[in-house]
Amino acid sequence: MDPLSDVLSLLKPRSYMAGGFDAGGEWSLQYRPHEGIKCYALVSGACWLSVEGVADAVWLKAGDCFLLPGGRPFRLASDMSLRPEAATMYAKSRAGGITSYNGGGDCLIVGGFFALAGDHAGILLRMLPPIVHLREKSDQVALRWSVERMMQELREPQPGSFLVVEHLAHMMLVQALRLHLAEGVTGGVGWLFALADKQIAAAIDAMHGDPAQRWTLQGLATRAGMSRSSFALKFKQTVGSSPMEYLTWWRMRLAADRLANSGDPVSVIALSLGYESESAFSTAFKRVMGCSPRHYSNGRNAPLPPDAARAPGWGAETLPTPLREDSTPKKQCACDWGRW
Repeated sequence: MDPLSDVLSLLKPRSYMAGGFDAGGEWSLQYRPHEGIKCYALVSGACWLSVEGVADAVWLKAGDCFLLPGGRPFRLASDMSLRPEAATMYAKSRAGGITSYNGGGDCLIVGGFFALAGDHAGILLRMLPPIVHLREKSDQVALRWSVERMMQELREPQPGSFLVVEHLAHMMLVQALRLHLAEGVTGGVGWLFALADKQIAAAIDAMHGDPAQRWTLQGLATRAGMSRSSFALKFKQTVGSSPMEYLTWWRMRLAADRLANSGDPVSVIALSLGYESESAFSTAFKRVMGCSPRHYSNGRNAPLPPDAARAPGWGAETLPTPLREDSTPKKQCACDWGRW
């Protein structure tokens, strides 16, 4: 897999909601903070979108789609001068259904929500802008199809629905990340930004492709088509860590996922990631993750030190303690628009 797919495979969608909202007349609804990603497609009509911390409201029209990955409070309104009401006051409808306000008929929005259980989730989502507005027709079609298909799967479950919804959730997230990278983001430091640089991306791809390989700085520089010194400097400036630090961090993320979900013994995991001894692996794991592999595997959820599990290029943000993957999706009634 490519590096983006590698990381996204560790993000485990754990709850889903989908539904629609049909408004009529004048209206203004305020939504509280949320976890995970909310995504919407404006089927008909038009409205304003305002997200806390974003200076200007966005005018949306029929066909527009957008994602809200940051969890910030936001507001949807026909007129921004209207006093907003709490969205939680409206009654729930069945999963995949449509909630009507003021008789509906003027503005129809469909959308979905999913949370991520993987250890990377919070940090990855915080790298995205507060609003990902998909204006290109091809982007709109892809996201809108995903949302509508998710609504159908939740409204009328069939054999394999869990897997379908899981893949739809990943599709929506990939679409957002692709769009963000395609816009030519500059000035950011971190793993995601590095994927937009062909030379650094080549080195990251090599590490992800064979994490057990005994990579050297020279070997990675060769993959990037650069001199050793130039590569080391550029990698540090782009990713926020040295190549070897990043390699160790990625190996520990893979190890953490297997410890939490596979049942493989520590010795097997260590060998598969290029460590000749369990002792050397355990030392590296504790340095990066803040606890021993066995402690992590036991899922005790003890608080980690402030610097534990820090992702390269993500400043002071830290990863949460291990969260095991649920085998059963937690489907919820969807059209509680205050929740999603």
